[in-house]
Amino acid sequence: MTEISLHKPFPASEVKAWDYTCDVAVIGFGAAGACAAIEAADAGAKVILFERNSGSGGASGLSGGEIYIGGGGGTEVQRAAGFEDSTEDFAKYLKMAGGPCADEAKCDLYAAEALNHFAWLKSQGVPYRGNYLPGKHIEPTDDSTLIWSGSEAAAPFCDQAKPAPRGHVIQHMGWGGGRPLVDILEASARAKGVDVVVDARAVALVEQRGRIVGAVVRIDNINRFVKADKGVVLATGGFVFNDEMRRKYCPESFKLNDPIGDKDDGSGIMLGLAAGGEAIHMEQFFTTCPWTMPESHANGVFVNVMGQRFINEDCYHGRVSRCAVDQPGGKVYLLLDNANFVQPMDFARMSIAGTGDTWEEVEAELEMPAGTLSTTMAFYNAHAREGRDPLFGKREPILKALDQGPFIALELNFDSSYFSFFTLGGLRTSTKAEVLDRAGHPVPGLYAAGRCTSGLPAWGHGYSSGMSLADCTFFGRQAGRTAARG
Repeated sequence: MTEISLHKPFPASEVKAWDYTCDVAVIGFGAAGACAAIEAADAGAKVILFERNSGSGGASGLSGGEIYIGGGGGTEVQRAAGFEDSTEDFAKYLKMAGGPCADEAKCDLYAAEALNHFAWLKSQGVPYRGNYLPGKHIEPTDDSTLIWSGSEAAAPFCDQAKPAPRGHVIQHMGWGGGRPLVDILEASARAKGVDVVVDARAVALVEQRGRIVGAVVRIDNINRFVKADKGVVLATGGFVFNDEMRRKYCPESFKLNDPIGDKDDGSGIMLGLAAGGEAIHMEQFFTTCPWTMPESHANGVFVNVMGQRFINEDCYHGRVSRCAVDQPGGKVYLLLDNANFVQPMDFARMSIAGTGDTWEEVEAELEMPAGTLSTTMAFYNAHAREGRDPLFGKREPILKALDQGPFIALELNFDSSYFSFFTLGGLRTSTKAEVLDRAGHPVPGLYAAGRCTSGLPAWGHGYSSGMSLADCTFFGRQAGRTAARG
């Protein structure tokens, strides 16, 4: 009998009996899997959803519940707050945020359909208060809806796409809106007749004459065979908890020590590769050290160990952090003056590395060569007073001279500070969520969505909060609809 493995599909001819039979089998019960199951069920398919944990959630359940939405002139929330958001500007921003990894077809499709997707989410029961929360936030601490969640108002993005806030957060008091979001999607899926099997870990796909026709799941330490007449949807998350895969594909992530996810071991990616799929942009990862809390810290200046700036500090905190990790020396410094310094939150694990009444004194405490950091700050302050940042294009009102001593240098150490991270690379998929082979052709019967794919948030240096949930919910729906058609 053929070995059951993530790395090779099991022949259908060797299946002695099917333990489960359905039209569409969905593997993974986060937001992507839930949305796939809902759409497949709405299309008339018999759906069984398999989850390795004892309940729904995935990485989506650990998120803030924020979904990146815009275009079409703007959602009613954007318009009520005075923001017009064209589909062209939205698509342009998505492509810039995807950088060299952007899938332009996915960006264009999502930009055109985002308002309809927002309406769909609300039709599933997802609530939104409908108000705008100005300022720079990681997540709302109340139940506000609309926030600036990326680099929309920062260079170079604002120079090519008209800025608008696009982070739409579920109505939920405090952080952690991802859990109630998944609960609502789960309730919708179950109400539509989706069968859910928990404590079921996918260990192989089943193939018949070049087509994926099912899966093998491990339940109570026994292999169970699942027949899926129309297709299998992979919604299994990334690979941030698979050290072997990270060493092979994403070694830069080993600079950091705070992975976030839920059973994100790359199993879905391996299943897709085994079936003939292609994995792309596997070196990409998101990271952030939440230095924007308190908000005034965004007014600071980042330098590397050589005392040089490397980013416009008014852009998204994840972009700042990802560019920081590219710097030499294992750490960077956030420079602040007395007017903008507030003690950082403990969980950020930032330390005060240097203080002084002048930037020269701070420079000396950091043991930098004389004339390095002090020259950087003299140049920065002189232009900030004129409302300019000729090196990086930082904009007012966040562009401020740091000249009210005493001065502080906070150390962000990649090894010890809180740099949360997760992987972005994954299976190559079409706009219909078909898994594609190296020639760009669909693997028959196999679909995928969410972090096991390379989707809208494809480039760590351009990520915006809400893109992952936008990607997994929208393309999860695509996967369910496409699979139901067989």
